[in-house]
Amino acid sequence: MEAFLSFFEHMAAWQKVAWISLVLGGFWILEGYYALVKFKYNKWVHARTNFIFLGFVMLINLLFGILTAGIFIWTDNSQFGILQLLELPIWAELILAVIALDLTAQYFVHFLLHKVNWMWRLHLVHHSDTYVDATTGTRHHPFDFIIRETFALIAVIIMGMPVAFYLFYRILSVFFTYFTHANIRLPLKIDKLLSYLIVTPNMHKFHHHYQLPWTDSNYGNILSIWDRLFGTFVYDKTENIRYGIDIVEDETADDIGYQLTIPFKRSIKTKN
Repeated sequence: MEAFLSFFEHMAAWQKVAWISLVLGGFWILEGYYALVKFKYNKWVHARTNFIFLGFVMLINLLFGILTAGIFIWTDNSQFGILQLLELPIWAELILAVIALDLTAQYFVHFLLHKVNWMWRLHLVHHSDTYVDATTGTRHHPFDFIIRETFALIAVIIMGMPVAFYLFYRILSVFFTYFTHANIRLPLKIDKLLSYLIVTPNMHKFHHHYQLPWTDSNYGNILSIWDRLFGTFVYDKTENIRYGIDIVEDETADDIGYQLTIPFKRSIKTKN
């Protein structure tokens, strides 16, 4: 187990980039054969927009890497955090760490991004995508992503987890981000069965419906238990889904300049 975790702790930057490329590319190819929705769009133009946002995300990751390193040095030296108070097998501690990160850095912060007005204005960029596919998982306003990363670090401090736990979670989260956004069609029975434990492609697509109440549902990223536990779980017919968001014009979806300034446009009337 220690060797397994050591691999993630010492992953080179090129290995992380390769993992992102492999997962994203894999689902992008599968979309061509097992599409949930037969989009009539230029896949490369759409991807270019979302890859620009991915560039912002990767730059922020580099900057946060310095802060993250300092936090892990502090937690290690101070022995601060819940995991420091427990004597559990390392595999059990890893599971607890992933659960805590999934709750705090995914479900809870995602819930806030929908309920706090200024956060919602940032998050509109993600929801303005009118063709949800694997690349949509990379589509976050830079300030939106900074908020998410901040909550992840809060979870790290509370749990007092080692860096290997955090990096394993990040690798796992990359897979689920592209998996749940991918425009792929799983057999309905399998998708429904999996949705009792994890977030599935069908399940997350309802979150990208253009209107309430579905927009404010299915906030999870890895585990579906949070949506079931807190009453935000939805599962219906995917053919009733329309992508985008009703307060942003569909035609602006690939306009990078417009998208980056959405949070500051008072002409866009939010729900709060």
